[in-house]
Amino acid sequence: MSVGAVSTYTFTNTAADHTISATFAVNTYTITATSGANGSVTPAGVTTVNCDGSQSYTITADACYHIADVLVDGVSVGAVTSYTFNNVTANHTISVTFTVNTYTIIASAGPNGSIAPTGTATVNCGSDNTYTITADACYHVADVLVEVAFGRCSCNLYIYQHNHQSHDQRNLCGQHIYDHSNIRSKWFSNTGRCYNG
Repeated sequence: MSVGAVSTYTFTNTAADHTISATFAVNTYTITATSGANGSVTPAGVTTVNCDGSQSYTITADACYHIADVLVDGVSVGAVTSYTFNNVTANHTISVTFTVNTYTIIASAGPNGSIAPTGTATVNCGSDNTYTITADACYHVADVLVEVAFGRCSCNLYIYQHNHQSHDQRNLCGQHIYDHSNIRSKWFSNTGRCYNG
């Protein structure tokens, strides 16, 4: 006959043989994992972990995003890509946030014309960014030079298409693009390498 999960039991007025036996179960705890938009934490949701056990988590940002911060029990552990709870003896939480990658475009024009917008612009990864190039009266556009920072080909490539009327700067990744202003071509790969053609 069960008397429940008691910590003590007393036989009173003993007048016969008796038995008493006890069984035990491991303590368990929960770890709750959540993530914001533009990425994931695995495993997500509520995971049950045995006392003194461990549980590992993998954190992955979507394309064009990176890990902003990882909070464990409300305390930042930095922008880590993995985290392991060891020797678990309490409930825990892990939450992750992500933020978009940003890049800079520096636009300038020589005398006798203009480019708009001019100066330094911060742009989000994956965005399209258009620049208008205008020559002053008595002048025409001679050339447009576009430089790509090495290693950023996977997210932020720009090339001008030159037709003497409009100059369109596009986000182009993994494509074969011709620069008609000087009859050159470049192959931009998704691996972060740029190849002249």
